[in-house]
Amino acid sequence: MTRIAVLATGGTIAGQAPSALERGYAPGQLGVAELLATARELRLGAELTGEDIAAIGSQDIGWPQWRALHAAIGAALADPGCDGVIVTHGTDTAEETALLLDLTLPATKPVVLVGAMRPASAVGSDGMRNFANAVRVAASPDAAGRGVLVVMGDQVFAAIDVRKAATNSIDAFRGYPRGALGLVTPSTLDWFGPPDRPGRAARFDFPDRLPRVDILYGHAGMDALPITDALARGARALVLAGMGQGNAPGRVLDTLEAAARGGVLVVRASRVDEGSVDRNLEVDDDARGFVAARALGPAKARILAQLCLASGISGPLAVQAEFDRR
Repeated sequence: MTRIAVLATGGTIAGQAPSALERGYAPGQLGVAELLATARELRLGAELTGEDIAAIGSQDIGWPQWRALHAAIGAALADPGCDGVIVTHGTDTAEETALLLDLTLPATKPVVLVGAMRPASAVGSDGMRNFANAVRVAASPDAAGRGVLVVMGDQVFAAIDVRKAATNSIDAFRGYPRGALGLVTPSTLDWFGPPDRPGRAARFDFPDRLPRVDILYGHAGMDALPITDALARGARALVLAGMGQGNAPGRVLDTLEAAARGGVLVVRASRVDEGSVDRNLEVDDDARGFVAARALGPAKARILAQLCLASGISGPLAVQAEFDRR
């Protein structure tokens, strides 16, 4: 029987409300033991072991939880008796955790993040169905070699592509530039293509710490004060969540250029939900020393920028090469 390690961090999938009809709830109320007791009743065809890493909403996740989670996954992947890993996680920052893990773990065994849009206590909760789907994916021989995966709404997404695109729909997750890699139910799994990186080593070492990188939200009438404030707080890189193709008022771009010339990494992303930010269109990235985030949104661009800096990659052309990789 396939053996899967389940690492719980809390989130809506472990959430509870005072009644099954209330919308308000507290995340992270159910421990992994309670989750697995319910899952075992479904006879999912896998041997599940569990460990609680955290019991929080994912809006509160950060370096301490990421460090503990990465260590636990690494231990599971190194265990010859473990065939795959499932991480239960809140949906708000699932894309950030997934990308951080994807870039710092080898693609040798399946690692699957799963969550829920409705708490466990709600009528029509999607949590246990999503979890059953995650078990099917983690137990699939074809799941290895795809990097970290996110399972939500009967779809399987790659960490590099996935994002949360709706606040409360059970099909809130999308993939860009690729859509879903596969469709899954508790009894079926259909992949749309073969694994794209079987046996690939981790792209980055897991760092001792992550440097400060701030996100600046672009808007009409924006001035340079958020930039100077972020630099005063010690930001080593700035990610612009710009308008359209990562654009901003001229005075903002000029101030960012001055920061880039002073050694601060500047990445242009977009506040738009979907689409790529490419180099040298409206903004002359070559002349200004900027990096274009390509298909990564601001939150994920921040994660990649942090890993680049932590790995000693700081020049805009070298960082651009990392953003151009898939």
